[in-house]
Amino acid sequence: MTLEEFSAAEQKTESDPDNVVLCLLAADEDDDRDVALQIHFTLIQAFCCENDINILRVSNPGRLAELLLLETDAGPAASGGAAQPPDLHCVLVTNPHSSQWKDPALSQLICFCRESRYMDQWVPVINLPER
Repeated sequence: MTLEEFSAAEQKTESDPDNVVLCLLAADEDDDRDVALQIHFTLIQAFCCENDINILRVSNPGRLAELLLLETDAGPAASGGAAQPPDLHCVLVTNPHSSQWKDPALSQLICFCRESRYMDQWVPVINLPER
C-alpha cells in the first residue's frame, strides 16, 4: 500500500465516514515482515477506531482478490503478459444511505467484529483458505 492509497482511503472516510462500515486489511506472511505496510495498517486502524469503523484482518490477499474481483474477458493472454494482481491490502466497505437496504451477510460480519471486541480482540483475523 502506497502513501497515495492510504491518502485515498483516508479521504474516502473523511468525506463520508458514516458510509464506511468495514475496513478489510489483507496481509500474508510476507507482508507481515513489511515494516512500511505495518505502519500504514497501524495508521488505518487508529483512524478506523477513531471513526467507529469496524476492522477485519484477512490472511490471504490473493484469495480475497479472487472473491472480490470478477474475471474479465481481457485476461493475461489478451494483454500479452501476466496480469499484475490488484493491491487489496486495504478495502473499504460502504453501505448505501438507504435504510431499506440491509445486507444480512454484512450485518453478521459487523456482529462478528463487535463480539470480537467484547472478547478484547480489537482486530479479528479471518484466515481465507486457498481453493
